[in-house]
Order: sequence, then structure tokens, then C-alpha cells
Amino acid sequence: MKTIGLLGGMSWESTIPYYRLINEGIKQRLGGLHSAQVLLHSVDFHEIEECQRRGEWDKTGDILAEAALGLQRAGAEGIVLCTNTMHKVADAIESRCTLPFLHIADATGRAITGARNDSCGAAGYALHHGTGFLSRAADGTIFHQLSYS
Repeated sequence: MKTIGLLGGMSWESTIPYYRLINEGIKQRLGGLHSAQVLLHSVDFHEIEECQRRGEWDKTGDILAEAALGLQRAGAEGIVLCTNTMHKVADAIESRCTLPFLHIADATGRAITGARNDSCGAAGYALHHGTGFLSRAADGTIFHQLSYS
């Protein structure tokens, strides 16, 4: 079994389902008392959120790339980013860490294609608006407030 590096803490609440679902999958596949070999680096979300608010995406990418390198040095054999928003800096992580990186866009694209959908909807934080991902100027303020509170 390979060791998975989880890059979490953004928020810690969003990290929990990744750990749980990975272990449920291992239990279902292998049975018994098997569980996943996991390394977790949980960053301080306060620092990440401040960078997001100030638009300091390069700094955020540096923080997460360093965390991913720490997971690599600790023995992880692949990286999973336990959050949606921070995939915005996935290129910074992938360019500095040589481990395979499970990108949410790849899995989402396969799911949409596999379901033979010609369109799909997306909900996102105010941070996503105007980034090319959400092209319409929809008001994400309420979604953002609900998700961060």
C-alpha cells in the first residue's frame, strides 16, 4: 500500500472527509482492520485566509509547496490537496514537488464526461469570481459568508 500525503487544514473541517473517505475505501476494498497509510500536513488556515484576502496567491502557493515538500521528505508517495479553492495554486505545488498530485479538476472532468453531461453547475466563493472559472459576475457573497462561518 502506498502512503498518501494529505495537504489539509484549509479548513480543518474540510480535511476530515478526505481522511474518512480514504479509510472507508480501504476498509471496503481490503476488509478487516485495514486502514490507509496517511501523512497529514495541516497548515494554519488563518495565514492562508489572510493571503487569499490580500490576493497574495504566489505566497499561498509557496506555503503549500513547502508543505508538500515536507510530506515528500516524510515519505508520502502522492499528494492530495484537501480543499477546493487552493487548487488555484496547484501549479506552484506541482512545479516544486515531484510526487504525483491528485487534482480535483481531473477527477471532476472525468465524472462530468462519464455522466455524459453537456453542462454542469458550479458554486464558489467570492474568491472564484472573475478568475476565469466562474465567468459570470454572480454574487458569491452569501455563499462565501455561509461557508466561512
